[in-house]
Amino acid sequence: MKMYLDTSTDTCILRLNEHEYSRFGRHDMSEKILEFIYQKLQENQADWQDISEITFFSGPGSFTGLRIGAAIVNTLADQLQIPLYDQNGKKHRIIIPEYGRPANISAPRK
Repeated sequence: MKMYLDTSTDTCILRLNEHEYSRFGRHDMSEKILEFIYQKLQENQADWQDISEITFFSGPGSFTGLRIGAAIVNTLADQLQIPLYDQNGKKHRIIIPEYGRPANISAPRK
């Protein structure tokens, strides 16, 4: 089963083969995304081990959303020992999010 994941916005997009699902989750994505993926796998009579490859939309987009998604796909691809691709079809060992701009990091107070 091929999996596609896009966490670049407040709406998470998940594709499992030809089926597409979405979930709005501005503040609870990190808590609910694995449950969401697993629930959709179950609806397709599948389990984690049935994922044969992963494609991830690596950006640009939400800093936090991309970090959450990248952590998930990197872990799944590593543990399941399956190929991992970006949205352009390039194969990666790990996905590094592309935020589309430099991080806005606050200066230290001291």
